[in-house]
Amino acid sequence: MRHDTTPGAPARLDRRTLLTAAAALPAAALLPGCSTGRRRRAPGGRITLRFQSLAWQQDSLKANKQLVAEWNAQHPRVQVQYVQGAWSTVHDQLLTAFEGGEAPDIIHDASDDLADFAYGGDLADLTDLLPPRLQRDIPRQSWETGTFDGRVYGVPFLQEPRVLIANRAKLHGSGVRIPTPERPWTWDEFAEVAKRLTRGADHGVAWPLKEPVSATLNLALSTGGQVFHRRPDGKVEVRFDAVDQVVPRTVHDQVNVDRSASRTTLGMGGSDTLPGFFAGRYAMVPLGFSYRQQIAQQAPKGFGWTVLPAPQGTTPAQGVSPQTLSIAEDCPYKEEAMAFIDFLLRPPNMVRLARGDWLLPTGREALKDPALRVTEYDWATGTALASSLRSAPAQSVRGYPEWKDKIATPGLQEYYSGAIDLDTLRKRLVKDGNLVLARYQR
Repeated sequence: MRHDTTPGAPARLDRRTLLTAAAALPAAALLPGCSTGRRRRAPGGRITLRFQSLAWQQDSLKANKQLVAEWNAQHPRVQVQYVQGAWSTVHDQLLTAFEGGEAPDIIHDASDDLADFAYGGDLADLTDLLPPRLQRDIPRQSWETGTFDGRVYGVPFLQEPRVLIANRAKLHGSGVRIPTPERPWTWDEFAEVAKRLTRGADHGVAWPLKEPVSATLNLALSTGGQVFHRRPDGKVEVRFDAVDQVVPRTVHDQVNVDRSASRTTLGMGGSDTLPGFFAGRYAMVPLGFSYRQQIAQQAPKGFGWTVLPAPQGTTPAQGVSPQTLSIAEDCPYKEEAMAFIDFLLRPPNMVRLARGDWLLPTGREALKDPALRVTEYDWATGTALASSLRSAPAQSVRGYPEWKDKIATPGLQEYYSGAIDLDTLRKRLVKDGNLVLARYQR
């Protein structure tokens, strides 16, 4: 998943023109295509594989580079060259690299960025390459995030639940029930707690919704919301039913009716809310689990904070788009590339990567590691949420990026600010949204 704390917030840049043909391809386009014949074998027989990593935090960079060095020391005939990428540019950078036949062999990305490349034939089908150990270790619901038309194109290895970061003093001083992963707040309880935590100009909650779509859709899974529904003919349609409306209506009412949520943070990224959180202007902020690192590093001395599970509806489910590792279809040494992925994702190594990024591993064995079950920085709270994480509703939907950028983002922003009502939002998401998706499903 992407972090909006990188230099330059991650964004999916427009590539619609180049993808028009790919959008109309039949499912057969997912079958492996012809290799460009690239060869990186030295005269002595040594193979060199390029691994493009998107690690950016200091601890994460250190862990990735150390693991590459360890692999190279153990495998003199298959060397891995570390290549630094960036979340903010990876989508278009990969597009250009694939078009020019210069893509890295091993690709670090996020599962919600894979669909175009999978359907376009740029990524290798990993289904028959996966080692049995890796297949067993990662649960089925995680594999679904990297699977398109029944074939695996990305190995999911790090995931990030959305949680509530709360001011401990304000929380305990209010006398509200403290939620746990076993007994989280309902959405109604959360709304009531936010009102109780609101005091004058200080709000109970701050929603940083500069990019509102993924947060809204992923949290809506807890109320049974899907938004995207696949019909018997295989085509996807947009619906915005009552179960889809619970989360957006809660946010809207907190901002515009209860006044328990700050209006000014709606246009912010997560990092932008932290100064106000430290200053006591907001008692709670819904953020990704990895924000704990920034808070631990930046919070004023003596500032007490805690991690709470996100509110729950009829189910504990929450949508995620894990970080993934893929192999380029043009890579001439796919088995060797998969061997490196298998090494990188051995349980102890997966723990090192997770701790470096302050995220959760997908692997069952890694999740059992005591280092991820400590109370320090509330690691245990996040680990307890891992079993409830599911594939984000939209990531396999062709045309989703355009629907998100042109329809859902402006629609949700206007609704959350109070500029339009729920019925107008529904008409936009459904009517205009289905027109967008129809172009990709002819």
